[in-house]
Amino acid sequence: MNNNPLPRLDTAPELRAKLLPFCRLSPGQIWCDPLTGHRVGCLDATNPGHIRQLLGDASATLAVHDPPYNLVAFPRRSIEEYIDWCRHWLRLTDQSLAADAALYVWLGADQNDGFQPLPDFMLMMREFTEFAPRSFITMRNQRGYGTQHNWMAVRQELLYYAKGRPVFNVTYTDIPKILRGYYKTVNGQRTENLERSKADTIRPGNVWVDVQQVFYRLEENVSGCYAQKPLKAIERIVQASSRPGELVIDFFAHAGTTLLAAERLGRRCFTIDTDPIFCEITIRRLEHYRASGQTGWQNGHAFQSELDSAARL
Repeated sequence: MNNNPLPRLDTAPELRAKLLPFCRLSPGQIWCDPLTGHRVGCLDATNPGHIRQLLGDASATLAVHDPPYNLVAFPRRSIEEYIDWCRHWLRLTDQSLAADAALYVWLGADQNDGFQPLPDFMLMMREFTEFAPRSFITMRNQRGYGTQHNWMAVRQELLYYAKGRPVFNVTYTDIPKILRGYYKTVNGQRTENLERSKADTIRPGNVWVDVQQVFYRLEENVSGCYAQKPLKAIERIVQASSRPGELVIDFFAHAGTTLLAAERLGRRCFTIDTDPIFCEITIRRLEHYRASGQTGWQNGHAFQSELDSAARL
């Protein structure tokens, strides 16, 4: 296994200075994929001009956002300032979506600080009456944090909202159907749930226990990224809430997972990040997948050839 990871890039200023010359985007610029029309922009999610520049006349049927949680990797703001910042990118998200569209937002809940920002964000979403709450999804992490005086925190929260009447495609997990029960009378005959099954596996509910948290032994790992979401989770969202050929937007690209999921599932993706380095990682991850079929670098990294060449000089 390749053992040459990057440290967290948001906390490594000297390394960032070395990587920036290898980034093809500067703030305000957009990379357009010549093969499928994906776009990656070094843009600000709260800047109306930037979002117009990204979207043009296009509209998306799905938004998948994973904003900084106001916990780490972000200049800490008051909860009021953080929620007001969220309002800005949510308004622009609304303007970017079709009349019938789905919105998914990953958001943390700091159990050491009033579970912020999750409850404040959920209350703020009531202002956006065009978005109807559909589900509160929990993804289980294999690793967690806690003390001997509290329950281990092993969850990540995902909020699902619907604008209009978006598509929802039924999907299935890899979990086999083994539990009996759930009796119901059908055509006068009492039946059990396994008898009524159309598949050997169960549909995903709003508690996802079958998704592997990304860590350094997985091929999809992108070292240097501090908040990478599992590809399986993003693909589940994209499959359920969009159709092939439709546009998916992500205003917080980070490790480029939404772009990669869209590529693998036949959708277009427009994604942005304010950081040129994460924009470059996003583009390189797509190019790496197309060249090798690999979804990440496991315990290597996206800038390995450049840094190895510089070390030999």
